[in-house]
Amino acid sequence: MIPQADVLIVGAGHNGLVAAAILSKSGLKVTVLEERAMIGGATKTEYPFAKAPRLGTSTASYLLGLMPPEILERTGAKIDVIRRAPHYFLPMLDGRYLLLGTDQSAMREQFLAMFTEQDWRANAALAEEVGKLRDDLAPSWLEGPVSVEATAQMYIRAELREVFVKLVTGQVEDYLARFDFKSEMLVAMYAVTDGFSGLTGSFGTPGTGMNFLVHNMCRLPGADGTWMVAKGGMGAIANSFAKAAQATGATIVTNAQVERIITTNGRATGVALKDGRELTARSVIVNADPFRLREMVGEAVLPPELNSRLDNFKRMGTTMKINMALRGLPKFSCLPEDRGQHKGTMHLLPQGEHPIAEIKAGFERVMRGELADSPTIEWYIHTQIDPSLRDPQGNHNSAFFIQWVPYEIKGSSWEREESKYVDKIFGIAEQFCPGFRDLVVDTYVLTPKRIEEEIGIRYGHIHHVDNTFGFDRRMPYATGVAGLYSCSAGCHPAGSVIGAAGHNCAMKVLDDLGGPDRNRLR
Repeated sequence: MIPQADVLIVGAGHNGLVAAAILSKSGLKVTVLEERAMIGGATKTEYPFAKAPRLGTSTASYLLGLMPPEILERTGAKIDVIRRAPHYFLPMLDGRYLLLGTDQSAMREQFLAMFTEQDWRANAALAEEVGKLRDDLAPSWLEGPVSVEATAQMYIRAELREVFVKLVTGQVEDYLARFDFKSEMLVAMYAVTDGFSGLTGSFGTPGTGMNFLVHNMCRLPGADGTWMVAKGGMGAIANSFAKAAQATGATIVTNAQVERIITTNGRATGVALKDGRELTARSVIVNADPFRLREMVGEAVLPPELNSRLDNFKRMGTTMKINMALRGLPKFSCLPEDRGQHKGTMHLLPQGEHPIAEIKAGFERVMRGELADSPTIEWYIHTQIDPSLRDPQGNHNSAFFIQWVPYEIKGSSWEREESKYVDKIFGIAEQFCPGFRDLVVDTYVLTPKRIEEEIGIRYGHIHHVDNTFGFDRRMPYATGVAGLYSCSAGCHPAGSVIGAAGHNCAMKVLDDLGGPDRNRLR
């Protein structure tokens, strides 16, 4: 029998589990209800390959970088993270490459040999300024959101306030232009990996600067501003927060699908499960995306202003993930020897004379419902960093993160086009790494539609809400219905594996309920 609770949390994604750990540690009786057999939502480690069944892989999210270290301290969660060094690899078909890591002298040599002194100075100036913004903005991620202007006044040093406001409201290319990169390819690399990742947006889209800053908020110990790998895959993150929550009394129930949120006299008082059971609670927190929250409680129950905000949020997912089992490491023509290039994020970008124009054209095609000829690709091989996930045959897990693809294909369907498009992507990889196709043992593909079906995120949008929406413009923690809250990735500060939405929503619930001991979190 599932016990009645002070707080019911709908969904055992990482934000819901962070909220559970915070609330249970504060003395509340917490029950987490997860509709699937596995906790974690998109933060999970799976074994999806029929031809390599013992090869572990992070199938839906890949890296840990943006989680504030204070969340680990306050919940007691323990996550082993591995620094990627190098962390970026940009191969080019003309024989040039860029391998970014911790060795500054080696990086400078590369910039001078492959690019220019001007590019090196621009890269250093960018890193320095982003580091200052990261340090200033960090405290705001663990507080309730305020406007962009108020955030600037409260958190950002005076000399960077105007820069900050223009960055988070503007276009990423305008921000990068301030540093005067000479190479268009470097501008494209930074714009794609940090400005466009997960967005329905490209060059010319306001708010891409917000996404860029979000993706540069890496503060975990040892990160030095870079993204890291969770040992054991992304499922280790969810499992760690689940253990922390259970250690202080929280109950986690799987295969428990919530069909409806119950309201009584305008207040959320519990949930009805698909199997017919009804559970009561003083508060209900929804970890599912904001659109599913609305489906569960009913549009008529939510305040009109929140419904309008949700309607404005709606964006179709544009990300495709091709998870792969590889029998060996690919060999890049521009860098055939192993210098650690497989450990970082490998960027396969359009190689024409004007890559930015090609990237823009690809996005425009996707917005018309067409498949891009030269999409941007981020490539990961995490078993090169975390060999614990390899199988007895020595296979590597690998993934292509493709930006952008259409949610629905005009005049066709993903059922008809998926295998052909996967082969097209393999052909792009072959240009950089001859013989790549021969390495592929098996694949597990997530199109936007399949992300919606298999992970449960409406419209297949990996951030729930576009990260072009920032600060107080995102989904509020308190919905306006008494006792009903959201801790979705659609809330402040942003979508990704952050955990701050779970932390901040839990603190809001503690304040509203009154009585539970915040001091236990210290």
